[in-house]
Amino acid sequence: MERVVSQLANQFVNKEYLDVHIILYGIKRDIFYLINDKVKIHKPDFPFDNSKRLISTVKTILFLRNKIKILQPTAVLSFGEYWNNLVLLSTLKLKTPVYIADRSTPFKNLGRFQNFLRKILYPTANGLILQTEKARQIYQKQFKNLDITVIGNPIREIKTKDNIKRENIILMVGRLIDTKHQDRLIKIFSKIDLSNWKLILVGDDAVKQKNKEKLRQLIYDLKLENKVILAGKQKDVESYYLKSKIFAFTSSSEGFPNVIGEAMSAGVPVIAYDCLAGPSEMIRDDYNGFLIPLFDDKNFQKKLELLMRDDELSLNIGDKAKINIKRFNTKFISEKFLDVILNR
Repeated sequence: MERVVSQLANQFVNKEYLDVHIILYGIKRDIFYLINDKVKIHKPDFPFDNSKRLISTVKTILFLRNKIKILQPTAVLSFGEYWNNLVLLSTLKLKTPVYIADRSTPFKNLGRFQNFLRKILYPTANGLILQTEKARQIYQKQFKNLDITVIGNPIREIKTKDNIKRENIILMVGRLIDTKHQDRLIKIFSKIDLSNWKLILVGDDAVKQKNKEKLRQLIYDLKLENKVILAGKQKDVESYYLKSKIFAFTSSSEGFPNVIGEAMSAGVPVIAYDCLAGPSEMIRDDYNGFLIPLFDDKNFQKKLELLMRDDELSLNIGDKAKINIKRFNTKFISEKFLDVILNR
């Protein structure tokens, strides 16, 4: 979400007729991605104290409401399933149009209270923006009178660089959380008898799941210390895309995985689980990548080894991916967002 918000804001601010504001109000208010200096950033002047969650939440709602009243924006665009509920609560009875972008997998359970809020608050929005057609099918059954639009995430263009050469590297980028299943990818990789390849996992622990140590232990148990690298969180992920020959993605739950699009933009062939929503919006199986039935690890291994052994096939699929993913370029996607939030 942070990446998408920064990309959209940087595109919106290029319009001379637009002033763009970002309100950061979560527990952490760090800016990780580059934001154009013309974009105005607003943060609460109080910390979000998780030990006093109710009080902090009420203060945040009041802060959002007052800030929106002061700014008087043409429209509000909110991102995030939990945050959408908060924004819709904050803007109740205000005249400002509010558009919500739900970026999670469509079957995500937010918990009883948040699910209840979503049920009563989402219909108060002026529009709902989803990432996939599958998500639209599911949400249309729940919110029959809500204006729903499907817009995929903007995918930044990643250009080749003369100083970065492809190596025998399989790459995965993603948080080290249970639903990404990096452990399954490590096990799949361990069964392929090609000694001159490495597997690099970019990402770090998240959502209170301490998986890094478990993965380290698995790598040790499989005697792969010299072949599997836990690279941690990286700001320059682009260089990893450009030096890798294959992108492997074993996630079982996605909204719209930008990392797949970015790998394709870099010309890297992608092999991914065909989870409920996301990968199939970008990958056409056996044409510009491979979609593997969920948890069919024998098939995953077969296709992965095929790409590892056949450079010509790998290059051909990567070239098709690079061309095909351009339909999600940042400028085009930002125009679609603007058309929804300004012209509806």
